[in-house]
Amino acid sequence: MHPVKNKVKVLRILNRFNIGGPILNVTYLTKYINPDKYKTLLIGGQCEKHEQSAHFILDEEGVRFKELKYMRRAISPFFDLISLFQIILIIYRFKPNIIHTHAAKAGLLGRVASLFYFRKISVVHTYHGNVFDGYFSRIKNFFILKIEQILARVSTKIVAISNLQKQDLVNKYKICQTSKIQVIPLGFDLTKFTATMDSKRQETRQEFSLTDDIILITIIGRIVPVKNHKLFIDVINYCKNKTKYDIRALVVGDGSDTNEIIDYTNTLGLKASYKVAKEKTDVLFTSWRSDIDRILAASDIVCLTSLNEGTPVSIIESMASKTASISTNVGGVSDIINHRVSGIVSDSDVKVYAENLLELINNKELRVSISENGHKTSLERFSYDVLIKNTETLYKSISNKS
Repeated sequence: MHPVKNKVKVLRILNRFNIGGPILNVTYLTKYINPDKYKTLLIGGQCEKHEQSAHFILDEEGVRFKELKYMRRAISPFFDLISLFQIILIIYRFKPNIIHTHAAKAGLLGRVASLFYFRKISVVHTYHGNVFDGYFSRIKNFFILKIEQILARVSTKIVAISNLQKQDLVNKYKICQTSKIQVIPLGFDLTKFTATMDSKRQETRQEFSLTDDIILITIIGRIVPVKNHKLFIDVINYCKNKTKYDIRALVVGDGSDTNEIIDYTNTLGLKASYKVAKEKTDVLFTSWRSDIDRILAASDIVCLTSLNEGTPVSIIESMASKTASISTNVGGVSDIINHRVSGIVSDSDVKVYAENLLELINNKELRVSISENGHKTSLERFSYDVLIKNTETLYKSISNKS
């Protein structure tokens, strides 16, 4: 083993330690990157009150990290300035060869902080999604885009997690030239989504008082405007009135819109309940769950209704667990799903989406075929082994150390 001083030092900065695709990405990168060649320090901000902390994931994987108390998702000149100074101090103490930032806030603070380090350094930023659609007003988006374009100039490389995202960054948002962008798909440890799924299905369905003949349709993620849960509820309402099969819906997650979406569900005449399934519950809101593998094992169909995504983890995990997937055509979804082969990619119109979902509900043969093909695709393309290999190749190409 090489001595520590010969290793390439990587400072990895994440927005915040909350449940989602980015935390899994940085966890596996930190844990599995070659320890003989790389020494990684992982830092990031706190999750918000309505989010589930991802500390248990980091602890389970044995990944050490440093949480910055004042680094938050929301824009705050005061807290952001404090966080910037903290990151600058960490840079001077750690003396990284590479700074790799993940997602918007980390990308802003980390790349600005790198300008205050007067040594040769490589800077990489990964777009896990983007904040250019569905988050801010047109005026705010204009200024955010200008900032991102400036930050791209101080970046050695930009990482996109799908080919479609790369095209958007270059052609739609004009962030940088094609030559600066490297496509590195997300990678995960999907083992638990393939193991003992039959027993998990039986146990979890018993928990939710679901008989075998009930078709369970699930959506997973933060309950916030950009995830568009209202569309999901509208679609469930449409399908319930159109199909002869008994269907139930599961909303896994929580967020600023939870109460609003529950109220909306009830106004449609659907029976909603929170955390505990009541008699004849149509839509169960479970809040956050750490046993997503069990939730997916119990589910027959997983929906994604987002207005904006990068590469949605819930779809990849759904495919790995042999659960049929249907999603709006956003972000890198069409890079994951081969339409009508490994999943369904749908327009976001309520009737169009609902008719696509109805076909999955009514056609078991199609549902099983899609599930099998999706399973194969996820394991072949989204293993963490591929993520590590691609990232190490990128680091080797930009590092000033051999």
